[in-house]
Formats: sequence, structure tokens, C-alpha cells
Amino acid sequence: MSPQTLPQQVITILLCAIATMCTRFLPFLLFGGKKEVPPIILYLGKALPSAVFAMLVVYCLKSVSVTSFPFGIPELIGITVTVVMHLWKKNTLLSMFAGTLVYMLLVQLVF
Repeated sequence: MSPQTLPQQVITILLCAIATMCTRFLPFLLFGGKKEVPPIILYLGKALPSAVFAMLVVYCLKSVSVTSFPFGIPELIGITVTVVMHLWKKNTLLSMFAGTLVYMLLVQLVF
């Protein structure tokens, strides 16, 4: 594949910036001010975060082999640390960081 020319790179960056701005500003344009938010949007706001995290967990664990070494042990420990931290501290970022850190240390230094 040939490298992009400067105008192609500028157009690509501009399109990405426009698309990002649209996704950021569109909700405020549609639901800003005194407009009532439709019930389906409120439902999606409550249901989607959990669904996205569930899909992320499934995606991350899809290639884990429990029949060969290390038998999914680092993943299980990492998930356990994440869940325990979240139940203890109720901080999503802290629990994800702690679980990821423990998993990476296990994979790099132990298994």
C-alpha cells in the first residue's frame, strides 16, 4: 500500500475530527434545553454501560484456553481482583486498573 499524500492525510484528520465532534455535540442538540429525554434513551443510558462491560469481558476471555498451561489462572485472578476492588471501593477506574495491573504482573513475572 502506498503512503498517503499530505492532502489525503489532512482530509482524513478533518473527517475524523468532524465525526468526533458530531458524536459529542449531537446529544446536546437533540436533548438540550428543556426538551424531555425519551424513555428509550433513558433506558439505554442505564442498560448499555453494563452490556458494554459484559461484551468486553467476553471479548477478552474468548481465546483463553482452560485445557493448557496456565489454564486461565492469570485471567481468573485478574477478574477476581477487579470484582473485589469494585465491591470494596466502588470505583470503576481503580478496579479496572488494579485488575489489569495484577493480570499483567502475573503474565510477565509468574506465568
